[in-house]
Amino acid sequence: MRWEELTGDQFPQAVEKAQGVCLLPLSCIERHGHHLPLNTDLLIAREVCRRAAELEPAVIYPDFFYTQILEARHTPGCIGLEPDLFLRLLEAVCREIARNGLKKIVLVNGHGGNDSLIYFFAQCQLASRRDYVVYVPPPPYHLQEAESGPIWETTVDGHAGERETSLILAIRPDLVDHAALPADGEGNPLGRLKPLRDLGISTGIWWYADHPTHYCGDGRPATAEKGERWLTVASQALARVIRAVKEDKETQRLQDEFFAKMERP
Repeated sequence: MRWEELTGDQFPQAVEKAQGVCLLPLSCIERHGHHLPLNTDLLIAREVCRRAAELEPAVIYPDFFYTQILEARHTPGCIGLEPDLFLRLLEAVCREIARNGLKKIVLVNGHGGNDSLIYFFAQCQLASRRDYVVYVPPPPYHLQEAESGPIWETTVDGHAGERETSLILAIRPDLVDHAALPADGEGNPLGRLKPLRDLGISTGIWWYADHPTHYCGDGRPATAEKGERWLTVASQALARVIRAVKEDKETQRLQDEFFAKMERP
């Protein structure tokens, strides 16, 4: 059930059918190599949510792409807001979701640059009392072969490579520019900070150091069939998350207990 497609009269029934669960797909607008659209992450997050909600009813919040993508601001088409702004915006959106009766908010992350953000945001929920819970499941792109079986042929992947190209071929094949796929190894990491990376040392510029053109991997072996297989597994995994969130009665109780003690230590 897509939030924006419901009428005002239908909305209360949708909240009841979803048992108060709202999926908040997080993505971004950024370059994806030479051959994929700027809204690649948005399309993938939306599709996983759509399929999961068909298996286990939930309300899907409209596309939310104002997230952490500062590392792509040097590329045309990127929309990268200031950190304090997108954090405040995400907080305000969650409060509005809850005000409309959806007290269980699941962050469905479709963008690797949000990995640290979503867990930091979840921890920030303890800053002040609230009558809703934010849940952070593992991002769908973290699915391991134990769940999906072997799908991918390439060993280097991570951005506009075989996986994401396969997913867009399954979702919107008309947006994939096959002729623009490079064959010169552009998707391999440059290793410009390799001595630091080998020691697990990270800096804000690490992604640019390895992938300045925002291409990681090789999209040439991608197929719609591979994308369809991954989407099926991802949506089933998210449906299991929705069911677990619906059954959860303890998190809100513990949250309320925590705030009561925090206010009177």
